[in-house]
Amino acid sequence: MTGPVTIGPEDMAGTERLLRVVDALAEALADLSAGRVSSPPRTVVPHGERRELLTATSVWERHGVGSVKITTLTPGNPDRGLPLIHGVVVLTDLDTGRVTALLEGAELTAVRTGATAALATRLCAPADAADLAVIGAGVQARALVRAVLAVRPVRTVRVFSRTGERTERFAQWIRDTTDDRIRVFVCDTAEEAVSDAAVICTATSTGGREPLVKAGWVSPGAHLNVIGGTHEEALEVDPALLEDAFVVVEERAAARAEAGEVRAALADGLIDVHALHELGELVEGTAGVDGRTSVFRSVGMAIEDTAAAAALFAAAGAGP
Repeated sequence: MTGPVTIGPEDMAGTERLLRVVDALAEALADLSAGRVSSPPRTVVPHGERRELLTATSVWERHGVGSVKITTLTPGNPDRGLPLIHGVVVLTDLDTGRVTALLEGAELTAVRTGATAALATRLCAPADAADLAVIGAGVQARALVRAVLAVRPVRTVRVFSRTGERTERFAQWIRDTTDDRIRVFVCDTAEEAVSDAAVICTATSTGGREPLVKAGWVSPGAHLNVIGGTHEEALEVDPALLEDAFVVVEERAAARAEAGEVRAALADGLIDVHALHELGELVEGTAGVDGRTSVFRSVGMAIEDTAAAAALFAAAGAGP
């Protein structure tokens, strides 16, 4: 019997693979909203200062696959020159119980996070969105740039993070890896970056309660992908932004438990739970953006890892 396939970062690269993951996520999140998948809450074990060990499991019976992910979150790592996230994803065949693949967890997390944001962007952002703003300059920020560029005709990217040297490296990476027609600007403030942007992505390791993006900075009709923050009380964007926005989440229960902006907006009476639209509902066409500013607040779910792992396993020529 052959052992599991090993799928590394190089096997997850490229726009074609990314779009395969986007399509798999669309199907999986539609199944999630319809109650056709099992994706229980992850287990989080805090240790030390803001460090966490996490495990997440899910099964996607319609496709005969399940996964277990083990990750570590270490906010001090970027200052050491190390990734924020380390981990591994184990893909299983539900019919035989075999472990079919081992996938590098940090890169899979980046790919599926970017792909989920790409799906939200495809469903919510203006079709001609050309101006992208990114707050953050780490691995997840890079994944978001790749993702948004895969689904929208971006021509301008404005970046801001609180660490100037990392921001400059991030901006140069965008210049080196994208179309020469895309202009990249390093901004001095978050407000400068997001002003007039059609798509705004936040991907930071903030643990604070002071929003990095204020509601008044965001242009009407813009789309935001909010994916950062290190715990359930952290805020990347102003909860007041959600009051008049079309708010999108992966799953209502998960957002209420883990998304800082959603929790704050609910607690302050700015929105109620009926204002939360699941991404799978947009895929199925039972909900849709109506021209308002849209905010996709992601918390990351195990079914996304399972769907992404299955898509990449198939792309490697090892799966169905």
